[in-house]
Amino acid sequence: MVYLNRIYTKSGDRGETSLGTGERVPKTAARIIAYGEVDELNSVLGVVLTTELPAEIQGTLTVVQNDLFDVGADLCMPESDEPREYEPLRVVASQPERLEAAIDHANESLEPLESFILPGGSPASAYLHLARTICRRAEISVLKLHAEEPVNSQVLIYLNRLSDLLFVYGRLANNNGRDDVLWVPGKNR
Repeated sequence: MVYLNRIYTKSGDRGETSLGTGERVPKTAARIIAYGEVDELNSVLGVVLTTELPAEIQGTLTVVQNDLFDVGADLCMPESDEPREYEPLRVVASQPERLEAAIDHANESLEPLESFILPGGSPASAYLHLARTICRRAEISVLKLHAEEPVNSQVLIYLNRLSDLLFVYGRLANNNGRDDVLWVPGKNR
């Protein structure tokens, strides 16, 4: 259980923060950037959840928000073979698998795409596409971190599936894709 009785600690005033291990690192470290972008994604999903959404999307995104805290907890504890006092929280295969099931279910009601779509249509769809792009950026940051040091592969899979889910949900929020804004190549030449 997390207990926060004091929000400011002044310990980060010189540009450092603590990992879950207690190790102090610069706030510009790849690991901090990666889970900071996951936090940004979670925040924009909070904005998405203020829009009019089908109950199924609302419920799934509420679960996703909690999962994203799991992703952040996983990222703040570097992988290690050293024994620890407790087992760190790690994203597990069932979490991205749940996203795959949601994608498959959502896709059942959508017509196949014949063009790329532009972000827009309804406000909910536009925000879902914004969340999708932030998710891709977070995934790229985690990949950069992974190039430097080990990262739980389930975190990468989760973020990759989540961006796909957000794309499909963006279409659902556009009247099941009927109000998607289609890209017309070369339209404004």
